[in-house]
Amino acid sequence: MLAIVIPYYKFTFLEEAVASLVNQTNKNFKLYIGNDASPQCPEALLEIYKGRLNFTYKKFETNLGGVSLVNQWNRSIEMIEDEEWIMILGDDDVLDNNVVEEFYSTINEVNFLKINVIRFASIKINSNSEVSSDPYLHPKLENSTDFFFRNTRSSLSEYIYRKECVDSIGFKDFPLAWYSDVLGVLEFSVFEQVYSINTAMVNVRISEHSISGKKDNQLAKSKSKSLFYGYLIGLKLHFFNKDQKIKLLQQFGNSYLNDKKNIPLFLEVSKSFISNMFFKEYFKFLFKMTQVLFKKYHMKLNQF
Repeated sequence: MLAIVIPYYKFTFLEEAVASLVNQTNKNFKLYIGNDASPQCPEALLEIYKGRLNFTYKKFETNLGGVSLVNQWNRSIEMIEDEEWIMILGDDDVLDNNVVEEFYSTINEVNFLKINVIRFASIKINSNSEVSSDPYLHPKLENSTDFFFRNTRSSLSEYIYRKECVDSIGFKDFPLAWYSDVLGVLEFSVFEQVYSINTAMVNVRISEHSISGKKDNQLAKSKSKSLFYGYLIGLKLHFFNKDQKIKLLQQFGNSYLNDKKNIPLFLEVSKSFISNMFFKEYFKFLFKMTQVLFKKYHMKLNQF
């Protein structure tokens, strides 16, 4: 059976999220809502759906999301009883009404192929619930490392994971949980295949209320980026081919260029290039760094 978990904090779009679950054509799932000590109590709304939706609600006494969003995910996940599959739905995202039905229509094939991660097609919506992108569709079967380098997007709500993988591996705790979901896809799939469903859509909301839509959190996002790439390069590089390794190292180098005062990060980036014997790529990184620093110095001179 499927568990759908909402780690709740913001009430603004919760009614749309819950309504999309009430409207599922297949209701063979249980909803778990973990309230992160929100000042906006959702209980009156949930009372409306009693009898129409199988759910468990819990209000936590302390707020964790403000310190560690991943830990709020984790304690909400701990509410789950005996379901084998888990979807973590953002409290502002919306499911097409056939998402659960399409999940069950593919589950036999997914189990036969021993796949741990299922991905749905997605589309962006804004704060007015207006569609703001073309649909993002995916190959039916795709190695998670290939998907990572494909020019596409990803968000937590569009995945269903085999729960035993989530329990045994867990989400890595990065600031704002930025890249935590991406790493989860890679690790829960054991860097192997992801099964995609393109016949149902997850509507991912990008707004001034969402981490993705906010502009005042760039430092935390940059920190997460450097931690994410450092983690992959330090522990998981053997799962990638040569071209992918170079791209990972280049992205790690770019994370330093966005945080040029971070000398420990520069040393870590340098060590990663050198220890993996990508000397040519390291010199390219140094040259790019010199260009950036020279441009910054030149701009400062022009101010006088």
